[in-house]
Amino acid sequence: MTIIEDYWAALNRLQSNSPIHLPKGTPINNDTVALEAGRKRGSIKKSRKVFIELISAINQISLKKDTNPSNLKTKLLHEKSKKINYRNLYHQALNRELMLLDRLAILEKQLKQYDNITPIFK
Repeated sequence: MTIIEDYWAALNRLQSNSPIHLPKGTPINNDTVALEAGRKRGSIKKSRKVFIELISAINQISLKKDTNPSNLKTKLLHEKSKKINYRNLYHQALNRELMLLDRLAILEKQLKQYDNITPIFK
């Protein structure tokens, strides 16, 4: 097996989520493919013509992996929790507003009990 075939095999293993040298679920990029192939980090270089096809394949697979349904579910759950949090903050603000209006009404009633107070606004 040639060196470039090692890299392609490593890419296939990472894509199928069955790596040998790295933990499962490892993101796919140039460095992880190199490590999975048993090479050093940074051994896949854009300047080497041998790696042009491999690099483009890695980029395409990593873009596809970003739209993974589990990632989308995680993002959806995160956005739902943010929505619930903002709804709770909104309701808390409304409750404070109502409490302040109620307190204002009580104070205005108490103020009307005194005869010697002249209103500022008419």
